[in-house]
Amino acid sequence: MKRWLLALLLAIAPLSAMAQATDPAPLQFQDRAEETRFHALVSELRCVMCQNQSLADSNAQIAHDLRREVLQLMRDGKSDAQVKQFLVARYGEFVLYQPRMEAKTWLLWFGPALLLLLGGLVVARAVRRHAGSDTIASDDRQEW
Repeated sequence: MKRWLLALLLAIAPLSAMAQATDPAPLQFQDRAEETRFHALVSELRCVMCQNQSLADSNAQIAHDLRREVLQLMRDGKSDAQVKQFLVARYGEFVLYQPRMEAKTWLLWFGPALLLLLGGLVVARAVRRHAGSDTIASDDRQEW
C-alpha cells in the first residue's frame, strides 16, 4: 500500500510543478500602446525571486503575479513612477534595475568610479617608484 502511494505521489509531483511554472492565462492588452508601455515597464523591474532576471524574463510564479499587478496598476491610471513607487514600497529598492540616486545609494553609483581612480593612483605610484629605482649601473666590461 505504501509503495502504491509513493508511486502515485511521484507521478503527480512533476505535473504539479509544471502547473506552477506556466502562466494560467496570458495577459490581454487593450491596445498596442498599453502593451508597449507594459513591456518597457516590466523590463525595468527585477524579479524578487530570481534576482538576476527582469520581471519580463522571469517564469517564477511571483513574476506572473507581479506582471498582472503592474498591468492592473497601469489600468487604474497609475504612472510608471507610481507603479515603481508601489513596488519599491512593497519589496524595497532591490526591485529596480536602476536604483534612484539618493544619499544611501551614492556608493552604489559612484563606488566603481572611486575604485577605478584609487587603482589608477596605486598603479601610477608603483610605476614612479619602479622608474626612480631603475638606475642602470654602467659596466665597461659588458658588451651589448
